[in-house]
Amino acid sequence: MASSTQGQVITCKAAVAYEANKPLVVEDVQVAPPQAGEVRIKILSTALCHTDYYTWSGKDPEGLFPCILGHEAAGIVESVGEGVTDVQPGDHVIPCYQAECKNCKMCNSGKTNLCGKVRGATGVGVMMSDRKSRFSVNGKPIYHFMGTSTFSQYTVVHDVSVAKINPQAPLDKVCLLGCGVSTGLGAVWNTAKVEAGSVVAVFGLGTVGLAVAEGAKSAGASRIIGIDIDAKKFDVAKNFGVTEFVNPKDHDKPIQQVLVDLTDGGVDYSFECIGNVSIMRAALECCPCLEGNSFWWLQESEPGSMARREVHEQGNQGGRVHHPQHEPYRYQQGVRPAA
Repeated sequence: MASSTQGQVITCKAAVAYEANKPLVVEDVQVAPPQAGEVRIKILSTALCHTDYYTWSGKDPEGLFPCILGHEAAGIVESVGEGVTDVQPGDHVIPCYQAECKNCKMCNSGKTNLCGKVRGATGVGVMMSDRKSRFSVNGKPIYHFMGTSTFSQYTVVHDVSVAKINPQAPLDKVCLLGCGVSTGLGAVWNTAKVEAGSVVAVFGLGTVGLAVAEGAKSAGASRIIGIDIDAKKFDVAKNFGVTEFVNPKDHDKPIQQVLVDLTDGGVDYSFECIGNVSIMRAALECCPCLEGNSFWWLQESEPGSMARREVHEQGNQGGRVHHPQHEPYRYQQGVRPAA
């Protein structure tokens, strides 16, 4: 069913980041209709992710201003552009910041979800069809962010950046599937491929860390060790599969040594879900020098501190170091979230 606003510019509220490290400005923005291959979504729930903060802070070398941040959300399709067939007005959806065109070399490689086609536009805050933004304030363009810009009541995304979900799913909860949950699950299932019986360490028990724990539990990990300095998180983490807890504040030794002692030589997989360089080093050093053992970090860190984006390099202990750049559950291939 066509909406009354189809084909028209919509004026709505959005939180605009005009400058790095300055307060967001909530004001009226104009959202243009979707062009061919695009979808306009009414955002009903959005979460705040560390990556939004990272770009807002000015530390992201790819950050563009002014922009509308936000990439972890859920909403309802308001209208679609020419050629869009996967979704229609009224569908409940999750915007996917890591889109997959399904046609480029990267999408067809089976090794990564870092689409080489869509990224060329979303990485510079514009749409693919005309290299322009669909957002403006008083005639001045506002950049898109990560191809989603969910800190707006309405947003326009590429049709390959949308996952249709069950309309019964609570949008205020499934919005987390847009980033944090899919990041953790995808890192365990798709990238690390944690095996049954593995010993897993999870540094940081926020949304990403809990998703890692849930993924490791479903993969059959025998021990899932949660590491966090906030003891209040431990009871909640049990519900996600964490079997043991370590608070670094309770130990005089470096946390990596605590874990090595606790696991008779080190863990099979460690996941750093904080974005702290010193913790990354600890997470790496708690893996023993065995080929196939891996350390993964799943949050943005300071540019140049170790590395950014997708990294595969030989670790100094013989294992592997990876940052899958939010290697998520692949929405466009296989079961879609909450379906």
